[in-house]
Amino acid sequence: MARRRKGRALNGVLILDKPQGLTSNAALQRVRKAYGAQKAGHTGSLDPLATGVLPVCFGEATKFSQFLLNADKGYFTTATLGEVRDTGDSEGELVKQSSVPRLEAEALEQLLARFRGQIDQVPSMYSALKHQGRPLYEWARKGVEIDRPARAVRIDRLELTGLRDREMDLTVECSKGTYIRSLVEDIGQAIGCGAHVSMLRRFKAGHFLLEQCHTLEEIEQAVGDMSVLDAFLLPVDALLLDLPDIFVNSDQGRSILHGQAVRISRVENTGICKLYIEAVDESAAPTFIGVAELDSEGNLVPKRLVNFEE
Repeated sequence: MARRRKGRALNGVLILDKPQGLTSNAALQRVRKAYGAQKAGHTGSLDPLATGVLPVCFGEATKFSQFLLNADKGYFTTATLGEVRDTGDSEGELVKQSSVPRLEAEALEQLLARFRGQIDQVPSMYSALKHQGRPLYEWARKGVEIDRPARAVRIDRLELTGLRDREMDLTVECSKGTYIRSLVEDIGQAIGCGAHVSMLRRFKAGHFLLEQCHTLEEIEQAVGDMSVLDAFLLPVDALLLDLPDIFVNSDQGRSILHGQAVRISRVENTGICKLYIEAVDESAAPTFIGVAELDSEGNLVPKRLVNFEE
């Protein structure tokens, strides 16, 4: 017999404003404790220095977190110029210090244009990418340098929003897998003085924005009042707003929940879609049951399903 998990069988999504100084996992564990949840996970790490949008998934929502891991992201960042640090951010050791040339916004704009669009980027040694099953940052802390091939990433927006003697503020919107520390280091190298990240705030993860976030302080102040805490949660399918909807009847839904493919008559969008069982009357809402892949012949093949037995 499987061991029963302790805590609440909670399903939903919380959009957390991760505070500075905590790892994403440490923030996750505090949120999980506040909710007393059986199962929780986050959708992509933020460095301890970083703050901002960190979606936390509870229960069945963890099955669909991959859809947000693959989503585009947006960041506000401050680059400190003339200082190279081993981690690429202000928490690292100073490696090199240089004088900062006189910077003009027009010349910087021309330089930044080189980093827009698809670029090749070498991930930082202080990233969570794994080598031989261990994160790169563990190798880095042991003084071991691992060869990292450059990877193609996409920078959709790179805007200079502030310029001071030794600092510049940037707004970045980018594809998954983009390292802002590496981007800032590369820009600093192109300027000729080096740079590191001294502030990083994620303002967007997929379709989730800062305006939807709840702070850790706000959550922990509400501990014990589950009506308040639960009101902060979004439904599981909030992770999948970018996918088209497919509605099936109760018999088709029952077959799908048993892992069987079904055929539908109307095919408007092929590919991955989110599935709902139609409501039996107008006063009820459709029931989200998971995601499936629809082909041009109307075959609906389940991929990830909600478990209603837990």
